Amino acid sequence: MTFFSRLLHLDRLESEAIFILREAAAQSRNPALLFSGGKDSAVLLHLALKAFRPEKLPFPLLHVDTGHNFEGVTEFRDQTASRFGERLVVAHVEDSIARGSVRLASPLASRNAAQAVTLLEAIETHGFDLLLGGARRDEDKARAKERVFSHRDAFGAWNPKSQRPELWDLYNGRLQAGENFRVFPLSNWTELDIWTYIAREKIALPSLYFAHERAVVRDGDYWRPVTTVTPATDGQVIENRVVRFRTVGDMTCTCPIESDAADVAAIIAETRISTLSERGATRMDDKVNEAAMERRKREGYF
Repeated sequence: MTFFSRLLHLDRLESEAIFILREAAAQSRNPALLFSGGKDSAVLLHLALKAFRPEKLPFPLLHVDTGHNFEGVTEFRDQTASRFGERLVVAHVEDSIARGSVRLASPLASRNAAQAVTLLEAIETHGFDLLLGGARRDEDKARAKERVFSHRDAFGAWNPKSQRPELWDLYNGRLQAGENFRVFPLSNWTELDIWTYIAREKIALPSLYFAHERAVVRDGDYWRPVTTVTPATDGQVIENRVVRFRTVGDMTCTCPIESDAADVAAIIAETRISTLSERGATRMDDKVNEAAMERRKREGYF
């Protein structure tokens, strides 16, 4: 794909995403945009601002905070919401633990799967009927099955057999009481599209996406970061490596890759030759079982 055709490709993706954002806002009563501070949600927020400025966004930003976030990410999230003057709603897994709706096997157990419970509680508390998310079809086999308007039942569950047809860019946003939609304007984007768009639009990101030195240990196929919630275990050798994160999730299941890509141009060059999806290369929770993502989506995960 030439540079010129890549620009035209990005223009088409941008136009499609803005159309979906406006359709979602028009067809829903009380929507929210999922914003974690990660690269996909940063792109989605940028597109939303293009879709609705100079007015304020017709929905708040929503983040399900596991409490096990990497340094700088929550600060970036808060600063970004403040910079654009948009309302940020944060739902905490820690609060679900206090309520007893989430129970962990141990204090340092991964809270990633628990996000589904906290998300469903936030939907009920705030009455959200539609959530806009930055998921893409190239991330995972289960994501590839996802409609743009992903129907969820009254329990927040995703059932591939109950999804609506989406012909000629027509989206059916009708809901029965208690049902919900998760809408994915970036469905047709790839990781390379995301980074090329970030470069074109000069979108700010947390520093973890760029090469930096970090203490890590080898854990099977991964370099696992050494943190307060993921300490090295007996027999593991702590090494300092130059790494970066392709995705920024819960510390307990998100791993960096070795990389010296310190700017967006270098990341784009690296992404062009990568043979592993970002989740396959960095997410330990999906490596356990090929159906892990689909199971979580059936339980209410976004």
